Amino acid sequence: MVCRRILLLGLLTVSGVLAADNSEPQASRDLFLGEAFYYAEQGLYFDAISRLDAELEQYYRVDERNLDPLHIHANHAEFSVGDFELSYRMHQKAGRAIKAVLEGNVSQDIKNEAAYRLARIYYEKGDKVSALHTIERVEGKVPESVRYDERLLRAQIYTVNGRFSDAIEILEKLEKVDGYEGFAGYNLGVALILQGEEEKGLAQLEKTGRLKADDEDEPALAMRDKANLVLGFRLLEAEEPDARAASQYLGRVRLEGPFSNKALLGAGWANVTLEQYDRALVPWNILFKRNPTNKAVQESLLGVPYAYANLELHGRAAVLYGNALDAFGAELTRLQSSIASIRNGNFLKAMVRDEIKLDSNWLVRLRELPETPETWYLMDLMASNDFQALLKNYLDLEDMRRRFSAWQEDLDAYEDMIDLRRRYYEPLLPGIDKRFRVLDSRIRLRMEQRQSLDDRLQRLLVAPRPELLATADERIAREKLDRLDAQYQGDNSPAGVEARRRLARLRGVITWNIQTDYDRRLTEAFEHLRELDDDVARLEKIYASYVRTRQAATQSYQDYDTRISLARGNIRQASTRVTRLMNGIGHMLETMAIQELEQRRRRIEQYQVQARFAMAESYDRAVKAQQAEAHGMVDEEEGAE
Repeated sequence: MVCRRILLLGLLTVSGVLAADNSEPQASRDLFLGEAFYYAEQGLYFDAISRLDAELEQYYRVDERNLDPLHIHANHAEFSVGDFELSYRMHQKAGRAIKAVLEGNVSQDIKNEAAYRLARIYYEKGDKVSALHTIERVEGKVPESVRYDERLLRAQIYTVNGRFSDAIEILEKLEKVDGYEGFAGYNLGVALILQGEEEKGLAQLEKTGRLKADDEDEPALAMRDKANLVLGFRLLEAEEPDARAASQYLGRVRLEGPFSNKALLGAGWANVTLEQYDRALVPWNILFKRNPTNKAVQESLLGVPYAYANLELHGRAAVLYGNALDAFGAELTRLQSSIASIRNGNFLKAMVRDEIKLDSNWLVRLRELPETPETWYLMDLMASNDFQALLKNYLDLEDMRRRFSAWQEDLDAYEDMIDLRRRYYEPLLPGIDKRFRVLDSRIRLRMEQRQSLDDRLQRLLVAPRPELLATADERIAREKLDRLDAQYQGDNSPAGVEARRRLARLRGVITWNIQTDYDRRLTEAFEHLRELDDDVARLEKIYASYVRTRQAATQSYQDYDTRISLARGNIRQASTRVTRLMNGIGHMLETMAIQELEQRRRRIEQYQVQARFAMAESYDRAVKAQQAEAHGMVDEEEGAE
């Protein structure tokens, strides 16, 4: 049922383009294009691209393209290939495909959508100049499906190109569109700050940080949290920090959102700046209990005892510094295990597990992987865009490697099928061919006879010969008359003369009938010949059907060896290239992961040093406080005495 709905969605997409393009009626649909959308809607862009590429290649090879249903959607199919390639991160090829659409004879709204897609490619690649030139090719009406996305992208491109006023003008209008308040508001605040209007920019970020959003609207909630986080840290890191306001902004960030850890850490330091150490303990104690692999959590392990130390609770601070040392030691052990596991190749094996792809948001699945050294820091490693891009490429290559393996097995299956066909048909075909040759000779004889009759009738149209159209009864009667003539030829008796007269009379009657009925008989002869033509046509159809069946039987197992061998060679060559690329990208991923973990290790070692000194100092102060307290009690007792 789901598959049918997805396929229907693909067809509806096609018909929607037809309606927008004012093309032929929607009833004209191409199922192959619908199949491509069926795979694309599932995120299987490789399958979508391969099928649509094959369909387009076949379409351009036919002589009469207007008879192919795809001719109605050819422009949209070309655009869709580029869109699928873009989704599959084939940016270079997708760019060429979309450029072809821009330069082709298509409607302006399709060109506008193509320009938007190409501009997005350039923007994501960091080519801001090409992105600007491309987005400015959009003219007139933009398709409804990308209308507001195009406006947001245009504003972002203007911002990175320093055209802040143009970006601000777009974003101020876009901010009023439902669903775009958060994105437009945040980008508007950034554009205002970059233009030098910092007060307006901060006010805009504050407005974005107060947006109302449904609990299920995660993108809007994330933009609201991000705006508050930026405001909070900007005020904390200013030349004259406003810790009170920063604390308020950071307090608006959701406790379970993606920015919660950093917000809790910042809220604690804001209160420390205000010397409100008891208040700093509130967010830090929440953060303190979270995953110790997180950087903010690790910093809070030092922040909590620091706050207690400033509250003159040195004993409590010393104990917590000791706990922090234990946590840092355990974390160093985990880091060493993770680094060793990565160097042993377990990291890449973890990344290609099937359970990762059980959900469309496969990054979330990383949290469900088993607790093994190679998976402890996967989520944190995903923070880098470069790392994510490399990882996605690695996963795509792994998918290709699996496909190559499956294709090799498919070729083995094809060879088995071909061998079965050969063993089935080869014993049967000689006997069938022998019987067919006998039948073929008879058919040829009948065809020659038919042609002979046709030639005679054609000659009769030019030079009439009525005697040739005599019936069988008339020919038999004339033969009998000839025999009787020969019998009475020499008889001059009255009976013989009378017999010859009667015979002549009968011969004349027959000749009269043949001569006077010639036109009707000739017409009937042509009619019978045409009836014979129907039988001949049916015979030729059967003959052609046998020939096709005979050819199909032999072609089902002949001449495949070369093609399969060539396919095997291509697969092996591509597989070798994919393996080489996987090794290179895998090495880069492992290197990036190890470098990240090494940085973590060095930072934790620094935290350890700080914790040791702080713990020693806290113990020293705690001891001095106890001694002072004890000394004070002794003085009180002596005074009482």
